Amino acid sequence: MLLVLLLAFASCSFTTKKFSDPDKDKLLVQLITYVLDQGHFSPKDLNDSFSEQVFDDYLEQLDPFKRYFYASDIKEFAVYKDKLDDQIKAYDLSFFNLTHERLLQRLEESKQVYKEVLSEPFNFNIKEDFSTDYKDLPYVNSKKEMKNRWRQQLKFSTIANYDDLISQQENAVKNNSEKPKSLLEIEKEARETTLKSLDELYDFIDDRQRQDWFSVYINAIVEEFDPHTFYFAPEEKDRFDVAMSGNFEGIGARLQKKMDVITINEIISGGPAWRQNKLEVGDQILKVKQDSDEPAVNVVGMRLDDAVKLIKGPKGTDVILTLKKVNGTIEDLRITRDVVELEETYAKSSTVIKDGKTFGVINLPKFYVDFEDYNKRNAASDIKLEIERLKAEGIEGLVLDLRNNGGGSLQTVVDMAGLFIKEGPIVQVKTAGEPKEVLNDKDRSIVWDGPLVILVNELSASASEILAAAMQDYKRAIVIGSKQTYGKGTVQNVLDLNRMVRNNTNGDMGALKFTTQKFYRINGGSTQLEGVKSDVVVPDRYSYINVGEKDQENPLAWDKIEPADYTLWENYFDYNSTIEKSKERMANNEQLKLIDQNAQWVKKIRDREIYSLNYDDYKATLKLNEEEAKRFDKLSDYKTNLTFKSLPYENKQMEIDSVLKQKRERWHESLSQDVYIEEALNVLNDLKMAYPVKTKVATNAKQ
Repeated sequence: MLLVLLLAFASCSFTTKKFSDPDKDKLLVQLITYVLDQGHFSPKDLNDSFSEQVFDDYLEQLDPFKRYFYASDIKEFAVYKDKLDDQIKAYDLSFFNLTHERLLQRLEESKQVYKEVLSEPFNFNIKEDFSTDYKDLPYVNSKKEMKNRWRQQLKFSTIANYDDLISQQENAVKNNSEKPKSLLEIEKEARETTLKSLDELYDFIDDRQRQDWFSVYINAIVEEFDPHTFYFAPEEKDRFDVAMSGNFEGIGARLQKKMDVITINEIISGGPAWRQNKLEVGDQILKVKQDSDEPAVNVVGMRLDDAVKLIKGPKGTDVILTLKKVNGTIEDLRITRDVVELEETYAKSSTVIKDGKTFGVINLPKFYVDFEDYNKRNAASDIKLEIERLKAEGIEGLVLDLRNNGGGSLQTVVDMAGLFIKEGPIVQVKTAGEPKEVLNDKDRSIVWDGPLVILVNELSASASEILAAAMQDYKRAIVIGSKQTYGKGTVQNVLDLNRMVRNNTNGDMGALKFTTQKFYRINGGSTQLEGVKSDVVVPDRYSYINVGEKDQENPLAWDKIEPADYTLWENYFDYNSTIEKSKERMANNEQLKLIDQNAQWVKKIRDREIYSLNYDDYKATLKLNEEEAKRFDKLSDYKTNLTFKSLPYENKQMEIDSVLKQKRERWHESLSQDVYIEEALNVLNDLKMAYPVKTKVATNAKQ
């Protein structure tokens, strides 16, 4: 969940300092500690307490299930528990080197352990319990204890496979489709399934290089500053850029590695591979050759990230893939790379008719932007375009769906808020030790001046919270959703660390995302920890689950500053009356009552930590859960009798893009079953009945 102010950080004075060190790992520690000390909103004292927190968090990340390290290892590591602060200051990597070498040793040993455990049958008839409370689990003292720990964990995994296979056989026997297997045969097959899953996991682990494990150590350090400070290794930085911009240059295919084989997992709609229509899901990539005299590179057994680097490349260049096709034939396929847009990243809209009125719905997954060029496609310009298209369809009200939107670019949210008001402050930003800055909408034009509802939930964060808060403070929109949003009220910068290195011979140093500012509502309150409180609170699946900023480690504190000067929306409607009508409908809505009961039940299931490894007990518990779950089957049967339609421009695209058509049909079907969308449209209807009520209310936030 990111709110990135700038990619380039050249304006900050400390970037003028240049570092050089032949040891890349030490250089990385120097860079990161310097940047955090000089640039973080709330720098930390590197002391013994800090050291102990890093120590505990790092080891938990390396071995969360406590099935690699022994108690003797931890005792040996503990010598450094209060000394990591001194090591960090001295760029001393002794602790990391020790833990890394020991981890590789224990990982290698564990391969033999899990293979031995899974070579012997499990007895699902004996009474035995398994606890998933790994945090309070002690480290083992001997190889015998280690093998037993693996045995319990693998038995827990295998009993689920065992039950699935028994259920499949029962169905097959009913249909007379196959000969029944004995329980011994089923148990063996269940263990083989567990073994295959572990082999695939270890294939991924074996691909990890020292630099990948060093990134884990670095992040154990930087995440002590706050939950959103994070080090991006070079490949992770590339993925971050793609996630934020929604596009990349390549062939337009998602890859998956299983064992040593890299396989096409998905063809991205609209990309060059999709347009060419020759690459298929399931094709295996054997070799990759650039459009040059260079020889083809064998990618069988190669790390997935390294293979992706070979396949991606600049727009207009060619890549030649040697493929083992789904039908078993071998062929070379030349594909010209192009810009690939990830359609699921971008805003999408629909129209719906309710009570004779046409309303618009826009779903925005994130506040995306291209940091290299803001004038390229971004969330604000796309929303403006979608509103104009919806207006052409004659909409009388608009729902902006920000549920599950984790945020993104600060500039896009300021520009987007300006689409709904004439002018004025949108958000206040504060850097430690400096006066606040008020970010204003300076464009007096209004793209949408009609009724507006914003949908949020517990996963609406950062930029989503800025927009919802601003519209709420202006009384420009009614916010419907969870009791509060995520509660991320901080601003991050992403600094390319290569900019700070003199005569860099170490290769790509990656990037650091770190918290530099906090943002505040125009009424002066922070969204940090508290989020945005909905005008109309409705239960959802996250209502009883700890998913917010307040539930993370090391969050910054809540505070408030002076409000900005702003004037309420002049087309002021009867805000309170509309909200009360909605609350009354929600209180009597049987679907929402059932959703709330389901959320409480999910919480109970999630909190369970003790499981029986006796199959009869395991099955009895499953059946009890299934019986309890049946009362929630009606949730998926809910229908609103509303029909949602794509806009004309998309209908033309869908004539040639069956994948897009399928995605839109699924989205429209989900909207027609969405009680929250239904209520948002009810609120729009109420607003339309009374909108606009012209009043000369000029309210200053300071009153």
